[in-house]
Amino acid sequence: MSNPLPYSMKDVHYDNAKFRHRSYSKVINQALLTRKMNRDCLSCSTWKFLLLVLIFGLGCLMLTRTSAVPSGSGGLAKDHSTDNNDDSGVRFNRFLRRAPRLPPRLSPDEKGAHSGLNRDHINSRSKWMGRQQNVKDAFVHAWSGYKKYAMGSDELMPLSHHGVDGLGGLGATVVDALDTSIIMGLDDIVAEAGSWVEGHLSEKISQKGQVNVFETTIRVVGGLLSAYHLSGGGGGMRLTNKGPKPVVYLETARNLTDRLLSAFTSSPTPIPYSDVVLRDSSAHPAPDGLSSTSEVSTLQLEFNYLSMISGDKKYSVEAMNVLEHIKTLPKEQGLVPIYISPQSGEFSGENIRLGSRGDSYYEYLLKVWLQQGAGHDGNLSYLFDMYTEAMKGVRNLLVKKSVPNGLVFVGELPYGPKGAFSPKMDHLVCFLPGTLALGATRGMTKERAIKENLLTFEDLENLKLAEELTHTCFEMYAVTSTGLAPEIAYFHTQDFSEDGHDGGNKSSKYVNDIIIKPLDRHNLLRPETVESLFVLYRITEDPKYREWGWQIFEAFERYTKVESGGYTSLDDVTTIPPHRRDKMETFFLGETLKYLYLLFSDADLIPLDKFVFNTEAHPIPIKGARTSS
Repeated sequence: MSNPLPYSMKDVHYDNAKFRHRSYSKVINQALLTRKMNRDCLSCSTWKFLLLVLIFGLGCLMLTRTSAVPSGSGGLAKDHSTDNNDDSGVRFNRFLRRAPRLPPRLSPDEKGAHSGLNRDHINSRSKWMGRQQNVKDAFVHAWSGYKKYAMGSDELMPLSHHGVDGLGGLGATVVDALDTSIIMGLDDIVAEAGSWVEGHLSEKISQKGQVNVFETTIRVVGGLLSAYHLSGGGGGMRLTNKGPKPVVYLETARNLTDRLLSAFTSSPTPIPYSDVVLRDSSAHPAPDGLSSTSEVSTLQLEFNYLSMISGDKKYSVEAMNVLEHIKTLPKEQGLVPIYISPQSGEFSGENIRLGSRGDSYYEYLLKVWLQQGAGHDGNLSYLFDMYTEAMKGVRNLLVKKSVPNGLVFVGELPYGPKGAFSPKMDHLVCFLPGTLALGATRGMTKERAIKENLLTFEDLENLKLAEELTHTCFEMYAVTSTGLAPEIAYFHTQDFSEDGHDGGNKSSKYVNDIIIKPLDRHNLLRPETVESLFVLYRITEDPKYREWGWQIFEAFERYTKVESGGYTSLDDVTTIPPHRRDKMETFFLGETLKYLYLLFSDADLIPLDKFVFNTEAHPIPIKGARTSS
């Protein structure tokens, strides 16, 4: 048995950092010292206790002498039926009650941070409103040149100061610009353009000769129908009170479309002829007998909406028969050749591309489906299926990367999928990023779509491709000396290279990635890149798309503006000063400036979940969406 320890357990707790032995003398002295301290503390504690009792008594006395709470104190008023003791108790409870918690106060640094964010938001909005005004001023300048030298003609020749009819002589610039002026709130121009439509267009329709069905539909029919809705027709937005009554736009559109219908009714197949003679409503095919795939499949938004507001189904029936027929034709991973025969109803040739004659076929597969309510009509689900399959085909067969810096681009298969790949990309292909983004989120923001778990893996793939292609389209501008894109670009790949054909901007990182051949260096004031910048900004809310759009607008101002009025196309974007071409296309007012204006606007102006834009940028309401203001 071990000997007892020479100390008590209190000593262990005295220093619990280490266990240490102590002598007997230290233990005895510590015990005596502890007893003395206890006596001293006891006497001190007695006085403290008496003092606390005294203070408590004084407090109670003061509470009992306090006057009653006034009865006018709302919900805290005293009930006079209560006796005095209860009253004292209430007041005593109030005395003991915990004070109410105040909201936390921000430190001066935090206050500064919050006010700084508000100031940044206000300053940013002010900046873009200012830039939006710059675009509006550009539109007024373009219109002033057209009005002065070419009013009623299809297009302005801004350098030689006269008009030209290259689109059938229906005053295409007037109608293309009409809804842009409505959206911008330019009532004087709305009145001028609207009055011309009311006084002259019907007469021209009855007297004119041959027009292209596609160009007339997207520019003139689309422009009239959009103006109808935006001026309040059919319960529309009524953004203006100027111009004729909305029914004038509707009846003019219907008169014109009745004549265009002969392209469908004269054809032996559901594929319409390409041209119509307006004065006698006769139709005939193009000289080679073929129609382009994009042209026959880019009539449906306009014809569908006309049927909806007129109550006559014939327009929609004829147009939708085209897509239903194409659904049955063989395709290559959803991709189709750029020509189709009205005689046989079959595709012609093997050339597959998303540039000219192919582009808007893919755009309208998605947009017609969206217009009809995005799946609310189960009979149209085949359109979204065709679109989805085609975008897979684009990723598998047409998307490549340049060298040395890896720009993502969309090339062509001029001899079909078994032939050689061409690294050629029209500026027209720059519509595709906006379409991909729109298809991924159905027009809502990316943040909302992710939050609501609405994006599939394929949607995310398409959205990523959209952002990469938008970057490439912008670099097609930034790589040139003027900051404006060429009509066509080629991309340097492992299999394709041409020296001496860069864009002229030697400071560009991508000067060796993009090849611009001499015959492809012209710029026609095209809208496709700013269209995609607009859609990508609305969906991703990334401000870089606005900044890129502003750079493009500044380049247009610097090199294409004509002081006497209007803007002009260019012959060569790689040299400064660029040679001017003397042509202002109608789509500069109808599309390019409209998309720039909307890029710099708030998201509630023509929202993407309530409207689809036809391929000429004329907004058409989505079926069932509430768009009236």
